[in-house]
Amino acid sequence: MREKVAWVTDSTGFLDEELQRNEHLHVVPIQLHMEGKDYLDSINITNEEMFQAMSERGAVVTTSQPSVGQFQQLYERLENEGYERIYAFLLSGQLSGTVSSSKQAAQLVNIPVYTFDTMLLSYPLTYIMKKAMALFEKGYSPNERLEQAAVFRDSNEAYVLIGSLDQLHKSGRLSSVKYYIGSFLKIKPIIAVVKGKLEIPDIARNELHAEKVIFAKLKVAVENYDISDCMILYGRFRQQADKWIEKIEQLYPDLRLHVYPLGTAIGVHVGGNTLGISWFKEKV
Repeated sequence: MREKVAWVTDSTGFLDEELQRNEHLHVVPIQLHMEGKDYLDSINITNEEMFQAMSERGAVVTTSQPSVGQFQQLYERLENEGYERIYAFLLSGQLSGTVSSSKQAAQLVNIPVYTFDTMLLSYPLTYIMKKAMALFEKGYSPNERLEQAAVFRDSNEAYVLIGSLDQLHKSGRLSSVKYYIGSFLKIKPIIAVVKGKLEIPDIARNELHAEKVIFAKLKVAVENYDISDCMILYGRFRQQADKWIEKIEQLYPDLRLHVYPLGTAIGVHVGGNTLGISWFKEKV
């Protein structure tokens, strides 16, 4: 008889329709603090409500990781519900203490908890989790699932054009040197997620040039690897993503496109005028 397994992620990971229907998936919300009130990401505040407060009222929004107690409470409840094992796929440990909170909570409960640092966020995060779920369905062992998930994670490329670097710098997620490069030299930095950290591998003259640089990277990946899926991630405005979607559909009609908002907890730090792209490089 197959063991009963629970899957856990945090609210930065976007849930598509398939994941929303999964009764064994549980989400731990990131906490937001705005205008003297506390909110739980995607529970009592929406993307649009947050962006509206920031743009119209100049609201300052901060985030904090889920506490050890939140994870412990969830893990104990799952154990009481008869689950035998828990897999927690969480946003990059380089960008948040969420992974640390889960690992500490795992030491306080009896049920086995496997905390996996995806080194990513948004839909690429949950895309990796879906791969692990598929391995579970095929009967892979716990270690095999995590080993394969790590290989898949390390094949990811993710690039982001950020409307404003101010909040990333204020929160400590972007160094002062990188912030200076992007904000004061009147150039467009291309942010990449590299081993969980935010890096600036390329600098463009303007947004059009940045787009050309990113699409050149996609071209290299498609020509040298088996790229089956491509993810387009946007801040507040879907129409910004639509331009990239149209271009990719013309260039690579066989690519499956996944288009989703970055979400509230991420939008706090990158702003509404943000556009990202991501893919996984599987060997041909």
